[in-house]
Amino acid sequence: MTSTILRTDFEKSVAAYWNTHRNDPVNLRLGEVDDLYHHHYGVGPYDPSVLEGPEQRIIGELHRLESAQADLLLDHLGPVEPDELILDAGSGRGGTSIMAHQRFGCEVDGLSISEYQVGFANDQAARRGIAERVRFHFRNMLDTRLPSGSRRAIWTNETTMYVDLGDLYREFARVLGFGGRYVCITGCANDVTGLRSKAVSRINEHYTCDIHPRSAYFRALADNGLVPIEVVDLTAATIPYWRLRARSSVATGIEEAFLTAYQEGSFHYLLIAADRI
Repeated sequence: MTSTILRTDFEKSVAAYWNTHRNDPVNLRLGEVDDLYHHHYGVGPYDPSVLEGPEQRIIGELHRLESAQADLLLDHLGPVEPDELILDAGSGRGGTSIMAHQRFGCEVDGLSISEYQVGFANDQAARRGIAERVRFHFRNMLDTRLPSGSRRAIWTNETTMYVDLGDLYREFARVLGFGGRYVCITGCANDVTGLRSKAVSRINEHYTCDIHPRSAYFRALADNGLVPIEVVDLTAATIPYWRLRARSSVATGIEEAFLTAYQEGSFHYLLIAADRI
């Protein structure tokens, strides 16, 4: 079974990274604030008074910013009815999927190539009594195994840097129904300067990923009948999160690379909402 899901050495290395980084204090300590565990970064200004201590106030504020990022993504899915199905591609520890169910009342499927993440997320759904409505699967987002045209909406949240965009959007176009919505939040490289940036290279190395240039997203979307309806530059909005995290006890050392890349303009943080035509 594993060999049909993890098909390349790169996919195996990505899965191994997330299976072994299961005690990452960033996601775990932040999730302990309200038992909602994310696997992404945050947006919005922070309350500077949290720096006066205690440390748990900083942790709580970082968690508020990452939940705000998830809420922003869900805002762009548009109306979703309780009888519709949606997909979280690269679902991490399941936080955004659970928030989506709480907001829309619909069924949510999440996919991850990390067996650890899938188990963690399914435990979270079971503890909330929503396991029949929010399900997580050990699957590859390039081969979802879901029926064609079955999903009202799909999102990716900081996961597209692990896959070929053409293959990904071809599969999403198959799974989305006509008029369905896809929303992506991602870091992407400036086409002119990004791929020469030492800071961007450092991020790639740290997360075992392959950051795509900005233009690659729009090219792959267009090639697969996914038409952007809104593009939001979140770069300025995410910088406060990184500044606060750099001053926290959960800093990992990668914060300076993100701040440098964003501030020098070699890296962008984008939200792209696109409709299936």
